Amino acid sequence: MTDTVTDRFLRYVVVDTQSDPTSATQPSTAKQKNLGRILAEELLAIGLADAHLDEHGYVYATIPSNVDKAVPVICFCSHMDTAPDFTGTNVKPQILQNYSGGDIRLSGDPQQVIRVDEHPALRDQIGNDIITSDGTTLLGADDKAGLAEIVAAAKYLVDNPDIRHGTIKLLFTTDEEIGRGVDKVDLKKLGAQFAYTVDGETAGHIEDETFSADSVEIVIQGVAIHPGFAKGKMENAIRIAGAIIDRLPRDIAPEATDGRDGFIHPTGVSGSMEKASLGFIIRDFAEPGLVAKEAMLEAIVKDVMRAYPGSSHTFTVRHQYRNMKTILDRHPEIVENAVEAIRRAGMTPVRGSIRGGTDGSRLSFMGLPSANLFAGGHAFHSPLEWVSRQDMERAVKTLVELAKVWAERS
Repeated sequence: MTDTVTDRFLRYVVVDTQSDPTSATQPSTAKQKNLGRILAEELLAIGLADAHLDEHGYVYATIPSNVDKAVPVICFCSHMDTAPDFTGTNVKPQILQNYSGGDIRLSGDPQQVIRVDEHPALRDQIGNDIITSDGTTLLGADDKAGLAEIVAAAKYLVDNPDIRHGTIKLLFTTDEEIGRGVDKVDLKKLGAQFAYTVDGETAGHIEDETFSADSVEIVIQGVAIHPGFAKGKMENAIRIAGAIIDRLPRDIAPEATDGRDGFIHPTGVSGSMEKASLGFIIRDFAEPGLVAKEAMLEAIVKDVMRAYPGSSHTFTVRHQYRNMKTILDRHPEIVENAVEAIRRAGMTPVRGSIRGGTDGSRLSFMGLPSANLFAGGHAFHSPLEWVSRQDMERAVKTLVELAKVWAERS
């Protein structure tokens, strides 16, 4: 077993850890614990004596302080699961060494092509080693790149005791991709004051802002009757559901928005003539925008339902997570120290927002303020996912520098 960040990453991605939103268990899939066991064993092997896998699939570990003064306890966090959006079974990672530019056609499915015009970040990777799947699965850089980077940084700190740092906690979570990543985290046991999720994209980026997020479930009760005798009587719940979806404004769909734009996104529809269900996620960076989009969706539903007087519906909003910037602005040192660490690691720091949720969003509101650091991956949740060896190495260096900065500034 070798222990470069790339070696670790290649070991982790071949372990199927896809989460399942239809499961009620924690973790949602038992196979996530397979990777958890590997991670706990590797952390024990590098000298982290308390590393362990708990009953919920979380891995906890501690890098002890080696300084005499008080330093805030920080946590590095990544998630083990991969997204349900695309299969993560039988991943076959491919390495394109010394990338010379141009589109990358994936060997397992020649129809899958990582095109430079669609993935302009490739232009910054000339001469680097690009890791992809073979095109038949996702790669799993989200977030196994983060896992590999944290473990590699931990080993480097343990092997180099001359690097002065405070206590550092490690936390590897399950089910982040289905919004349950920190449901069972024991923050008292973790014992950290501030945290960084290593779950971002482009090298050099740190994100201190996320969407605020809710989900909406609409259940329609139609009027079912034999279609041969349906005139003036049937109210088909499937047709009602289709009318609602058709009324959604196209300019606030995910495929029509970017930057700080929010969206309304249908994620599922199922049903029969008698009863149908629709699932949505609503996203906006500002709370008023979130509320307005939910009101817009509800108004569309009520307007459609007026044409079906014999039918009824329910409209249920569920809180998911909120913009972590609200919390992080109270602790500016979290981002300031990360910016300095990125600079020391040889990159130009870029602060920004992330159009998605991380465990850090919820951790921040649970009492553990958490910013999001880059892991280097791109094109998440798809067979076109990729990451470069060099960007993962930059992430490792950033984590090591971050440990030093916290100690120096305390």
